[in-house]
Amino acid sequence: MKNRIIATVLTAVLSLGMLAGCAQSKMIDNTTVRVGSLKGPTTIGIVNLMDKASKGQSKGKYEFTMSAQADEIAAKVVSGDLDIALIPVNLASVLYNKTNGGVSVIDINTNGVLCCVTGNKGITSVADFKGQTVLATGQGSTPEYSIRVLLQKYNATSAELEFKSEATEVAAVLAEDPSKIAVLPQPFATVACAQNPELKIAFTLEDEWAAKMGTGMVTGVTIVRNEFLEAHRDAVVTFIMEHEESVEKCYTELDKTAKLVVAKEIIGNEKIAKEAIPLCNVTCTSGQTMKDTLSAFLEILYKFDEKSVGGKLPPKEFYFYKPSINETETTTTENN
Repeated sequence: MKNRIIATVLTAVLSLGMLAGCAQSKMIDNTTVRVGSLKGPTTIGIVNLMDKASKGQSKGKYEFTMSAQADEIAAKVVSGDLDIALIPVNLASVLYNKTNGGVSVIDINTNGVLCCVTGNKGITSVADFKGQTVLATGQGSTPEYSIRVLLQKYNATSAELEFKSEATEVAAVLAEDPSKIAVLPQPFATVACAQNPELKIAFTLEDEWAAKMGTGMVTGVTIVRNEFLEAHRDAVVTFIMEHEESVEKCYTELDKTAKLVVAKEIIGNEKIAKEAIPLCNVTCTSGQTMKDTLSAFLEILYKFDEKSVGGKLPPKEFYFYKPSINETETTTTENN
């Protein structure tokens, strides 16, 4: 009888252990999340997470891809080769419409990063772009539409925009002729000025935007394929929380972040990196604040040109909600 009791207890203990193990395995999603970002502010915001993941110290498992062109990232999202992508804000809306609701936005990763860089002392505002040729990057993307909205608001539509494929091309033209006018994103604006003392940041487009629009400027957002989100919701929430932590370290651990940014060949040296990183406006804004800020920005683009957001504004289902990093980790989706 005694042996039977012992056997029964042992069986019960083993069963409970197995159940606990199963419960724990369900709580921890070990799926490798494939993340794509652009060579610039979006990657700067996650370099600390990249570093943690490479050392096996991150909560989630990640595979990172960095590209110079937003179209490359978008194509990999559509093909299913990426699960999460950090891309220009308008492209997120375009992809939502193109994929019939196949993606959701999970956070804003960069606010305004565009700057006017020139050696021309007569340029102090977008209004001074009248009749001028302005070099820029991001044709067909958020930078172009943001600039064109401002040209309209400042009655400077006579300006001619000349687009280059990469910021380094714009910087090369400025190096040859500092009198030319360019709109460059950070950190490339700071890099260009550091390399040529004749250049300066005349003004930021974020300030010009705020003066005319009364709302914030958004440059980049983070999206997730909904198919992946439905299957690995916890992994997505974990990424957002680790993204928040990574962004915070950009400001609190600047020296370390600068080293990582140089290692990724985003900026050439640590001194310039330390100057540029705080100007990149990297963030990880989620939840209701994300929805309010992003929907207001997209509406401005939509009113300017419907094609800029893919023909129509995305609905409330476009916005994925998660608790703040300081709140409970129970995830919910709110359709507000």
